[in-house]
Amino acid sequence: MKLRCERDTLVEALTTAGRAVSGRGGQLPVLSGLYLVLAGDELVVTGSDLELTIARTLEVNGEVDGSAVVPAKLLIDVVRSLEPGAIELDLNELDLTIRGGRSEFSIRTIPTDEFPQLVSAEGPAVTIEAASFVAALRQVVPAASSDDSRPILTGVLLTPNEGGLRLVATDSYRLAVSDIPGASILEGDQSVLVPSRALAEVSRVVGDAPELTLRLGESDAAFAIDGLVVTTRLIDGDFPKYEGLIPTGESNSLKVNRETMLDAVRRVRLLAQESTPLRLVMNSDGLEIVAITQDVGEGHETVDASYDGDELTVAFNPAFLVDGLDVAPGEEIALQTIDSLKPAVLRTPGNDNFLYLLMPVRVP
Repeated sequence: MKLRCERDTLVEALTTAGRAVSGRGGQLPVLSGLYLVLAGDELVVTGSDLELTIARTLEVNGEVDGSAVVPAKLLIDVVRSLEPGAIELDLNELDLTIRGGRSEFSIRTIPTDEFPQLVSAEGPAVTIEAASFVAALRQVVPAASSDDSRPILTGVLLTPNEGGLRLVATDSYRLAVSDIPGASILEGDQSVLVPSRALAEVSRVVGDAPELTLRLGESDAAFAIDGLVVTTRLIDGDFPKYEGLIPTGESNSLKVNRETMLDAVRRVRLLAQESTPLRLVMNSDGLEIVAITQDVGEGHETVDASYDGDELTVAFNPAFLVDGLDVAPGEEIALQTIDSLKPAVLRTPGNDNFLYLLMPVRVP
């Protein structure tokens, strides 16, 4: 294998594919490497931990076809350290030589036959508008759990909804729902549970691409965007029956400017240390946000808001509240509550495509 390309182009490809290389692949040392395959003027860089695979294709000046598996972190660090401009990669038996400017490095490679055969999703290709899909991902992915001992909750449910696509995630303390009208990419009543880690990578790499292509296999999903493919194993299991958690009927309603409340919450939460919740005091005068941490101090801020309902104080995990306010669409939000112990719902007035449910925290 021998090729020439621009340093910055190669750094971007290596870094992107390298995000799929993780400590989870420790059972197979070869998975600590990036798999480089050159055919003509096309170089494919692949990283995988068997659960998540990212493959980046880029155009280079190829001279000799070939392949190599190179330790990911070392390769990325070496290429990034070179001076900007053209660089050369040259595979010679067991070593990959990297030249750029006046620098030359030689890295011992890993046998390519040790790299596992990666399965790709074989389902039919369907396309979806990238911007709307990424917006929905941004709204729901933060609500997924990061606890691998509860794998079902680390996923995002993709399910049909009234001719469109619904995305749902929960960590059992909050629930996020985002609908994309008209995006009918699933067949019939088909639903799939996609790891949130993979969808976070999809959201990260979409960039300005107008659309992305999705393939769903029996146990895998692949997302393709402009020379980049993110493939992930689907999570096997039943997502929780979330619909019954969403309150219905009459409730108290607080309406407030989203940015104003978000800024105030961020300020007051500075005093919400040691897992201290934030109190929202709601009455006809508006909203007061309160944080009281024993032996540290307290913070208060009043916010102009309209409130319809019984006077109520309800407390939330400040990080979860910030996440919901941060991703809610629109300039105004409505916080709907029943009492201090029942789930509260964050919505955008006039927009039924987003919902963020928060479990309150019991306070004295």
